[in-house]
Amino acid sequence: IQQHQEIHVVMGNEACDLDSTVSALALAYFLAQTSPAPKAAFVPVLNIPRADFALRTETTFLLRDRGIPAASLIFRDEIDLGGLHHAGLLSLTLVDHHVLPGADAALEEAVVEVLDHRPLERDRGPPCQVTVEPVGSCATLVTERILQGPPGVLDRTTAALLHGTILLDCINLSPAAGKVTPRDVACVSLLEERFPELPARDAVFGALQAAKFDVTGLTTEQMLRKDLKVLSNDDVVIAISGVFEDLEIFLLRPGLLQDLEAFCQSRGYAGLVAMTVSFNKHHEPTRKLAVYSQQEPLRSTLCRALEEATTPSLLLQLLPSPWPCVVAYAQGNAVAARKKVLPILRAAL
Repeated sequence: IQQHQEIHVVMGNEACDLDSTVSALALAYFLAQTSPAPKAAFVPVLNIPRADFALRTETTFLLRDRGIPAASLIFRDEIDLGGLHHAGLLSLTLVDHHVLPGADAALEEAVVEVLDHRPLERDRGPPCQVTVEPVGSCATLVTERILQGPPGVLDRTTAALLHGTILLDCINLSPAAGKVTPRDVACVSLLEERFPELPARDAVFGALQAAKFDVTGLTTEQMLRKDLKVLSNDDVVIAISGVFEDLEIFLLRPGLLQDLEAFCQSRGYAGLVAMTVSFNKHHEPTRKLAVYSQQEPLRSTLCRALEEATTPSLLLQLLPSPWPCVVAYAQGNAVAARKKVLPILRAAL
């Protein structure tokens, strides 16, 4: 700010999963390599505090595997985006999301580009460049962008990061999981063609999936923070946590109710939706979800919205729950992942 240095930040969403992280790193690298005489420094930012990085086990695994030290990354608590914007020095490219959370609303006017694979929730006028395409992984859109650019920019490290991310996001390109599209498959094939030394798909996917689902030794609070999204309206804030453990096992964790209460109280959440997923050997998902709130009207509103949803229908069946303030469901529509459920909950709020 003192030196009036313009900064172009590329940033993923606040869950900061592997897709958000790699999309930000790879696109910032591409822009830095290809922008003609840039005035700005391109900076990929991981949208979590550094202290939370250890919980992103699949991301720490892949970056470590590819020789990228955590010390070379920049986290949300290490850069003053508000201060940069206030000084008129910030440009912001959003990857893997296109709506900033309420707390970041002031940064909206700094957004110059969006690259996302969720359904468009709000329009952005020019000059903001918008690419929103229904592919399985945002890393696919970044890969397409890089492959359309000058030859030679894509290096082995970036290719390996993109390759692993698309495979993990699209469940090893398995049609049964309901995430993959022909464009994801095409990008994986192109990366393998260009870099034949990339490890085999099954090996990459197996290692990343094992790292992602490794919750050994995590407290309940850490499990809820590991893959967290937040929704709010003027009155309430609710958390939606992806939980990598079977719901029945999760609900029987010792002290769970106190942990849920403490987690929500300390962060000002009125309620929490935990979405669990597990996969069989054919990569077919089993999904369950639980709605927790001490406020009965809010709990009922969220449950009713989920039960009655039609776009998509979740085909929920009630499961026994150990506590009256937690409603548990098996989710018959197993291909409806969290990005399909978020708009249902947002509309309910």
